[in-house]
Amino acid sequence: MTAPPASDSDDKPGILARLRARLPWLDHVIRAQQRYNTCKGDFYAAGITYFTIFALFPLLMVGFAIGGFVLASQPELLDEIHRRISETISGDLGKQVIELMDSAIQSRTSVGIIGLATAAWAGLGWMNNLREALSQMWGRYRDEKPGFLKTKLSDLLALLSVFVVMVVTVALTALGNTSVMEGVLHWLGFGDTSGLTHLLQVASIVVSLLVSWLLFTYIIARLPRESVSLRSSMQAAVIAAVGFEIFKTVGSIYLQRVVSGPAGATFGPVLGLMVFAYITSRLVLFATAWAATTPENMGEEILPAPGPAVIRNRIITRPGLGPAQALVAVTVGALGALVLSRRRGR
Repeated sequence: MTAPPASDSDDKPGILARLRARLPWLDHVIRAQQRYNTCKGDFYAAGITYFTIFALFPLLMVGFAIGGFVLASQPELLDEIHRRISETISGDLGKQVIELMDSAIQSRTSVGIIGLATAAWAGLGWMNNLREALSQMWGRYRDEKPGFLKTKLSDLLALLSVFVVMVVTVALTALGNTSVMEGVLHWLGFGDTSGLTHLLQVASIVVSLLVSWLLFTYIIARLPRESVSLRSSMQAAVIAAVGFEIFKTVGSIYLQRVVSGPAGATFGPVLGLMVFAYITSRLVLFATAWAATTPENMGEEILPAPGPAVIRNRIITRPGLGPAQALVAVTVGALGALVLSRRRGR
């Protein structure tokens, strides 16, 4: 039974394929998402989130140590804090809080050293995971990896550079704040800035977008372990910056709603920080996948070489004639010869 001939509708591409052919931006988004899924973007984003949360505790230890050094060098400020604690918390509980603070100040050196060592270890893990994730999104694979010490030294330099870039971006973001802009205008001699409120808000958003764009451009283009295209990174950083600003606005509304209750005040900031780190990591990795799937970076796919050919000889054995078959063949041959000889005699 023969199969029915294929109709023209069977060869017609689907709706998604037609949309991808008609809309180049949609095709690019789908290719970026496929690259993100193939390179396990969610897995790397979860790892980056883990090391981000883990690095906060040693950073808090370093912060407490710095505060201890500041209070130890300013006894008047320390006495004022003692007095405020005694007025706020009366009885034995206030004395215990003061003793705990004094013991923390006395152990500031050891706390700072342990915090710095732990923060360096957690920071190197965070940087290694981030650089490996970005390299995977770009499709930059190393056949031969460098030694352990060389890799850690490279990650340490990258970590320090990211710290410097973040400090600069935070400073620029603070300068772009509306209240800071109003203070600068007052300092320049502009007394009444009420008419410039909307203009300052727009300027603040523009400065925030510019700072985020610079930060994400640096992360996407300079943190992968292999050199990548700067032009594609700058384009992808625009997507990351816009998405990051939208997410910050939504996240601020979320925190205001969550921390209103007692349970939210306890667990809301931690959960919010985890969600913030995870979404930001996914946003950066997707933007990197978008940059890696631009036409200028999509080279020809390298197909692996075929395996060695294996030649196998097939030996086919045919069974011989059996006794009965041989007797029949001899009889048929004799009869044929007899018939042929009689015809010749005639």
